[in-house]
This record gives sequence, structure tokens and C-alpha cells, in this order.
Amino acid sequence: MPNHLADLSHAIQLAVAPVFLLTGIATLINAMNVRLGRIVDRRRVVNKRVQEGLADDGRKAAELELSMLKRRGQLIYTAIFCEVLSALLVCLVVAGAFLGTLVRFDLAITVAVSFVAAMLSMICGLGLFLREVYLAVRAHTHWEP
Repeated sequence: MPNHLADLSHAIQLAVAPVFLLTGIATLINAMNVRLGRIVDRRRVVNKRVQEGLADDGRKAAELELSMLKRRGQLIYTAIFCEVLSALLVCLVVAGAFLGTLVRFDLAITVAVSFVAAMLSMICGLGLFLREVYLAVRAHTHWEP
């Protein structure tokens, strides 16, 4: 029995790093959620201006900005999805490490594949986030009220 407790203690030690990773992913999701909220707020402002009536030039510019905001929103939404998927996969890594220890079944390949998938999902999410930031800066509307 003491050997089983030592194995469980080792599994807990191995699970600490992925738990810190979950904290980092949650922080990323929060930052992305804030950007999504700002995009939604900006769309409301531009839509209100369009509904109040604009000259043709102003209407075209507003419609172009709405199109860009829609694209940015899609990018951020997909980035959030990738980060949440990454967090779920990290949770599977932690659960797999414990299950493997408790039932004494070798889940090393499953845990490794889950971890690699989590990292790939995180990379995709960060790439999408970077693209959204690039589009926001390129649009030159990020400082306008």
C-alpha cells in the first residue's frame, strides 16, 4: 500500500505543472473575452451611427468598419474556442495521469497525445489572436470613440 501512495504522490506532483498551465490559459481567455466585448461595443456604436443616418461616404466607411469588426469578432471567437479546447485537453492530461495511477493502467500515450493536442490548440488560438490584433491596428479605428 505505501508504494501505491508513493505513486499517487508522484502523480500529484506531475499534475502541478498542467494546473499552472490552466491558469495561464484562463488568463488568455479572459484577455480575449475583453477584446470580444470591445468589438461588440464598437459594433453597437457604428450601427447606431448608421441608423441615425450618415452621408454616403460616411455610410460606406461605416459599413466597411462593420465588416472588419465582424471579421475580428469571428477571429476572437474562434481563438477563444481553441483556448477553451486547449484547457479541456489539459484537464484530460491531469485526469489521465491520475486515472493511470489509480487503476494501474498505462495511459502514457493517451496523456502525451492529449498534451500535444492541447499545445496545438493553444498555438492556433494564439495565432488567431495575433491576427485579430494585427487587423485592429491596421484598421486605424482603434483609438476613435
